[in-house]
Amino acid sequence: MNKKTAKPSERGSARLKFILVILVIALVAYIGYLYIPVAYQSYLFKDLMQHNADVASTQGYDPAWVKNQLTKAGPEYGLPPDAKISTVHKENRMEVTVQFTKPIVFPGYTYNYNFDHTVKSTAFLTFK
Repeated sequence: MNKKTAKPSERGSARLKFILVILVIALVAYIGYLYIPVAYQSYLFKDLMQHNADVASTQGYDPAWVKNQLTKAGPEYGLPPDAKISTVHKENRMEVTVQFTKPIVFPGYTYNYNFDHTVKSTAFLTFK
């Protein structure tokens, strides 16, 4: 449509839609910018938990060793100081549970990222 045939109420509507789409895309990108690092660190920490449980099981370490290793590595993975780490040795396997809540502050809203993960050492690595 050219300017001569466009209604006065329709002028600038494409510009407004463009600005709204850009704002929505920017908001989603900002939320991803805040959330993705926390989720990624949690993913890496789950891998570390599994690794330490497997090492403790195969090397015959006690559960306190696993808890100590996870506590030492905690700051590197964004683990809060109040995280609950429990380790148990049962049925010739090491079981590790870590629980914590990490707040992610968005503009106007705070999301609590709940981490509650349990790993068991793999059975084929355990010797009787």
